[in-house]
Amino acid sequence: MSKVQLLLDVVRDMRSLADSIQAVADAVSSSETQSPAAPKEKPAETTESPAITIEQVRGVLAELSQNGMTADVRALLQKHGADKLSGIDPAKYSLLLADAEVLSHAKK
Repeated sequence: MSKVQLLLDVVRDMRSLADSIQAVADAVSSSETQSPAAPKEKPAETTESPAITIEQVRGVLAELSQNGMTADVRALLQKHGADKLSGIDPAKYSLLLADAEVLSHAKK
């Protein structure tokens, strides 16, 4: 692998790390702004699967990226309306994970 490619990989990894740090900072910031005296709503009992978290999605996409599918991961994010995972609507996480699973099986 050329030195330029190695440097590009480092830059990509640093951007991914920055996105992860931003997500954590956003989560901490939003939890601090909520009033501690406000009663917490009970989640509605449904038969749906539990909500998918950004950390779960990030883990799957990071694994794909580490397996040489960075461009494919970037294309998936853009397909779902953002350049970064933090820009994706959480309601679309299940669709994004489904597309990522299709991608991972297609590349095997």
